Amino acid sequence: MKIFTDHPNSVGETYGEHFLVATGVGAKMVGAGLACFVHAVFPFWCKSTGSKTILGLHKRIIHGREKFDGKASKGHQKDWCI
Repeated sequence: MKIFTDHPNSVGETYGEHFLVATGVGAKMVGAGLACFVHAVFPFWCKSTGSKTILGLHKRIIHGREKFDGKASKGHQKDWCI
């Protein structure tokens, strides 16, 4: 069904590739969020886990897709939503 492939194609991925990338990003976000809660209680732990995760995800999601060569279906633009 086209609804499942439009967005992945717009960022140069297949549905399966997008599924793996999105679940990986989600897992990293959950892990970083938990580290932030730990840091809130114990400020001497996980001092930079959240910020390092954000920077790493930004590099992976935004800068990684800037290399996309535009072979998506005609009319598709880069779509940054995850």
